[in-house]
Amino acid sequence: MTKIALVVGSLSRQSINRSIAEYIAAQAPQGVEVEEVAIADLPLYTQDLDAETVPAYDRVRAQLKAADAVLIVSPEHNRSIPAAMKNLIDAASRPFGQSVWGGKKTAIVTASPGGYGGINSGLHLRQSLQSLGADVLISPEVFLSKANAALDENGKVADERTQGFLNKFASAFYAWAVQ
Repeated sequence: MTKIALVVGSLSRQSINRSIAEYIAAQAPQGVEVEEVAIADLPLYTQDLDAETVPAYDRVRAQLKAADAVLIVSPEHNRSIPAAMKNLIDAASRPFGQSVWGGKKTAIVTASPGGYGGINSGLHLRQSLQSLGADVLISPEVFLSKANAALDENGKVADERTQGFLNKFASAFYAWAVQ
């Protein structure tokens, strides 16, 4: 069984990115298990906590470490990475010498109601994760612009063109993750 850790970088209850993440997760082939890594309860990372036991940090570090690959689906906040997403990256990279990111297969998807599709966030995520030694999937890329238009009134991906695009990504990602 291949394990995928799914991280949704938005804390919004009506997140476009959660809808996109759920769609991609639903495309997982048989033999692939997708488990979400909850990030809303993580205390803000500070090096002062490295000597303490922080159950939320221990939980996410264990989930990420146990995963064969990580799928991050995140919005863009102020042309960069959302604070909750950056907090996870930091918490999972510490204490020094104990980062879970080294060699971890990681794919990044961004979605936005705007015209740029969260590309800045996606590129900043890639930069941060590569600096920590993650094996980041470079292609295919997903920077989904005007993503809200792809969702129906229930927040599900309903646009056929978007479904086809996400299906191609999901197929490539899952094939890469199980290698």
